[in-house]
Amino acid sequence: MSPAQFVKESSVPGEFTRQGNRFTGRIARDSTAGPGEGPDDQDRWPVEPGRYRLVVSLACPWAHRSVIVRRLLGLEDAISLAIVDPIRDERGWRFTLDPDGRDPVLGIEFLADAYRRTDPTYEGRVTVPTIIDTVTGLVVTNDYPQITLDLSTEWTDHQREGAPELIPADRAEMDELIEDIYRDVNNGVYRCGFATTQEAYEAAYDALFARLDVLEQRLADRPYLLGDTLREVDIRLFTTLVRFDAVYHGHFKANRNKLTEFANLWVYARRLYQLPAFGDTVDFDQIKRHYYLTHDNINPTGIVPKGPDPRVWTT
Repeated sequence: MSPAQFVKESSVPGEFTRQGNRFTGRIARDSTAGPGEGPDDQDRWPVEPGRYRLVVSLACPWAHRSVIVRRLLGLEDAISLAIVDPIRDERGWRFTLDPDGRDPVLGIEFLADAYRRTDPTYEGRVTVPTIIDTVTGLVVTNDYPQITLDLSTEWTDHQREGAPELIPADRAEMDELIEDIYRDVNNGVYRCGFATTQEAYEAAYDALFARLDVLEQRLADRPYLLGDTLREVDIRLFTTLVRFDAVYHGHFKANRNKLTEFANLWVYARRLYQLPAFGDTVDFDQIKRHYYLTHDNINPTGIVPKGPDPRVWTT
C-alpha cells in the first residue's frame, strides 16, 4: 500500500474519508446577537456588512463555489475576500500573496493562526473556504456546503438588485442532486486520487463515471441541471468540471474520459464558464500549481503540466 497523502483521512481499506468541518457557526438573519457581538447561544452570528472576511484559495473547488456565489449575488462590498497562496506547505494555507506575507485585514501570516486562536486544541487540517470575524479574529465557519447556501438566504438585504435565485422554493430535487454529485463527483475525484489501494481507487472511479454518465444524459434536453434556470447545484458541479481535464484526469487518475469527450457536459461546462462570475474567477495556473506541487505522494517530481490549452473554454 502506498502512503496516504492525508494520513488522518485514510481508512483501513485504503479509502479517502474527508474530515468533518470543525467550525459550523452561521451568519444568520435571526441571530439574537447585536452588532459587534456574537455568536448567540445557538452559534448564530449577526448579519453585518463589512464585518466578515471570506478566506479562499482560487485553486480549491470548495472555495471557488463561494467566490462565484458572492460575485453572482453582488456581495463583494458586504463580505471582503482574502486569497491565500495556492502552494500549501506543512504549516497550511499562507498569505504570501499579500505584502509582507500577512493578510492586510486580519494581520495573520497563516490561516492556521485564526484556527488556533479560535480553538487552541485543533489538530485537524486547515481548510478553505473559511469565514473569519474581523472584530474578534475568530473563525465563524469552515462549513463549505452551508456557506454558499447562507449567502443566498441570509444576506438577501445586501444582495444586488436582480441577483439570481440560486435556491428554488422547493429544494427537494436540488438537494438530492447535490448529495449525489458531492458523493460521486465533487468528493469522488478525491476518492480516486487519494485512494491507497487498487480496490478503493476502482470503486471510486466506477462511481465517478457512472454519475457523470447520468449527468450527461440529464443535460441532453436542458441548459442547466434543474431546467432553464441556474441554481446552486450547477455551481457545485462546475467547480469540479472546470478542474477535470487540467487536474483530475491525470493527477487523480480519473481517466476514462476527458470532460471534452462528454458531448453534453462539455457544452454545459463551457456555457457556465462564459457567464460572469464563472470563467473570470478561474485561475488555471493556481489550480495546477496547487495540486501538482502540494501532493508530494502523488506527484513527487513536482512537475506541473503545461496543458491543456485554456482557450478551449471560450470556443
